[in-house]
Amino acid sequence: MYPLRLLITLGLLGISLAASPGAFAGKKTCESKNNNKTDKLLECVTLDGAREHQAVFQSIADANNGIRTSGTPGYDESVHYVEDRLKDAHYKVTVQPFQFNTFIELGASTLEQLGTVYAEETDYTLMSQTDPGDVDGPVTAVDLKLGTDNASTSGCEAADFVDFPAGGIALIQRGACSFGLKGENAAAAGAIGAIIFNQGNTDDRKGLMNGTLGSDYAGGIPVFFATYERGVEWYETDELKLHMIADVFRGEATTFNVLAESKKGNKSKKSKKSKKSKKSKKSKKSKKGKNNKVVMAGAHLDSVNAGPGIQDNGSACAAILEVAEGMAKTKTHNKVRFAWWGAEESGLVGSTHYVDNLSEKDQGKIAQYLNFDMIGSPNHVFFIYDGDDSDGVGAGPGPEGSAEIEKTFEEYYTMVGEPFKGSDFTGRSDYGPFMAVGIPSGGLFTGAEGIKTDEEAAIWGGTAGDPYDPCYHLACDTYDNINLHALDVNVDAVAYTVLEYAMAKKGK
Repeated sequence: MYPLRLLITLGLLGISLAASPGAFAGKKTCESKNNNKTDKLLECVTLDGAREHQAVFQSIADANNGIRTSGTPGYDESVHYVEDRLKDAHYKVTVQPFQFNTFIELGASTLEQLGTVYAEETDYTLMSQTDPGDVDGPVTAVDLKLGTDNASTSGCEAADFVDFPAGGIALIQRGACSFGLKGENAAAAGAIGAIIFNQGNTDDRKGLMNGTLGSDYAGGIPVFFATYERGVEWYETDELKLHMIADVFRGEATTFNVLAESKKGNKSKKSKKSKKSKKSKKSKKSKKGKNNKVVMAGAHLDSVNAGPGIQDNGSACAAILEVAEGMAKTKTHNKVRFAWWGAEESGLVGSTHYVDNLSEKDQGKIAQYLNFDMIGSPNHVFFIYDGDDSDGVGAGPGPEGSAEIEKTFEEYYTMVGEPFKGSDFTGRSDYGPFMAVGIPSGGLFTGAEGIKTDEEAAIWGGTAGDPYDPCYHLACDTYDNINLHALDVNVDAVAYTVLEYAMAKKGK
């Protein structure tokens, strides 16, 4: 039967198991099945199974101040849960520790001018990885370009800060380069604090977002993010002075990646005979070397400081855990490696650490990396990363083989009658480190803070003019912040694609 703790958790969350009395019996049957065909695997990989994992992630957050941020007990408990489930499924499990700069909010922040106190999470928010500080000073705008369709590069060059008055607060616009670089350039020019406001060039770049300065941010000053509206207001206010307080801890901590590898795939069967000639051993090694593929599927396990992260990214973590359990007994042709990344929200730290610590030979063994990040957005669109750059937007094509991954996802959506759309490789998720070393990459995404268009609403339903995920990086990213249809479709999409590559002998 289900563990007592899980039954209590599901009960508290209002989830009933009575509606599907055969669900667990089916799971027991699936545990011993060789799900080497799509229909067999999809029968065992279910929405209910993924929701079970999400319920546990929610209960972990509830017991740990509402968060599962890397470096906190909530994240560590999430690691233990995933590890235990994988060990029960008899995977070879590795928990990989690494150091990173953690960032924890200790208390409420402050942003105010004389007579006006601005509202956190309405007018402004802390940038993740900001340094602490309590500063008060005049505000100076830095190379701003306002209005629609602007091409802001504010704060990207040291030259932007010529004549910047030391001891002031820099007002910087989003666009063209990393938030961390903008903050560091401001600090180098003598700023005691910085406010980066949204770019305002499109509808989805006007509100708040919980961006990160990156774990390697070295500015030493507090940095806030603000709405485009507030940024324009401050720019137009003469002799503006602001008071900023960032009550945070930023320092080195240890966190973890979780990796699970199939026992099947890419290994020649060992002979029971103890004696082999050198010639036969050499031949065996050569044969093994010809079939040396590893299929990887990954999702980040950590949440942001603002909330439990059950959609971002408990949705994909639950999906790949459900698929891993469904494939526990599958006799795959290729090795399959599942990954749950730590400290993604701190700047892709876990996946970068993993890739950087692989030898060039081991990097070359990874035939494709499949990334899943936010796959059940409430106001969803079925996005596929644009491996061939057929959309001609933003970044170019992925490494050779990425176009084929995109086509495999398209095959699945076509098979089940779901429309789909390309999404640019923006570098904002864990495919980035893999692509940087030439590993073919692809994945699914259902949208974050971007705004759904009228055309998209006509195709996928939902509400035009609203974000794909209204709770992106917020406290309301809970168990209920999910479109069940989108998650149901994408759990199967993950299963279909992983199995396609796991069983592929040629081509894919």
